[in-house]
Amino acid sequence: MASASAPEQHQSEIDAIWTTSRTARQIYALGEVDKDITRLLELAASSISLLTLPQTDSPEDNLPQGEERSEQFVLEVSEYFERLDSIQGAIRSSLAHIRHSRIAPSAINAPPPGFIPPSLGVGLPSPGSTSTNRGLQEERVERDAWKGILEALTRIKEARDREKAADAADEKASMQT
Repeated sequence: MASASAPEQHQSEIDAIWTTSRTARQIYALGEVDKDITRLLELAASSISLLTLPQTDSPEDNLPQGEERSEQFVLEVSEYFERLDSIQGAIRSSLAHIRHSRIAPSAINAPPPGFIPPSLGVGLPSPGSTSTNRGLQEERVERDAWKGILEALTRIKEARDREKAADAADEKASMQT
């Protein structure tokens, strides 16, 4: 586990979106727990490697030899248990937050089998479906497409109007001469 000043250091590096609410901070903390679990597994693997006989080490393992090996093992096991403790505390904190927020169990439980969530992005229409169940992104894409079509048609009309005006001016000039 990092030193006590680590949360303060991370606070300045955290994107502002993660500090907007208690829930956002809890989600960020769970993301950090995920990273801590990865480091925990790395420490466990390294500690097990340090427990093996030095004769079985391959040259690319870069493991210490002799007394340094025991010292390294103690350091890694200490960090392992510190990380494990911080993970346990973060998970307990998240569970307390869920209880405090009185989040309905139905919001946490998995949806029933066969449940198809509504579209939240670009997707293809389902065959035979007449209802428009499009997401925000799909609506924006369609809106932008219609705007593009309108702009293109407007430019074509303006170009034709200029051509007609130029042709009319040429015709008028040729009649006067």
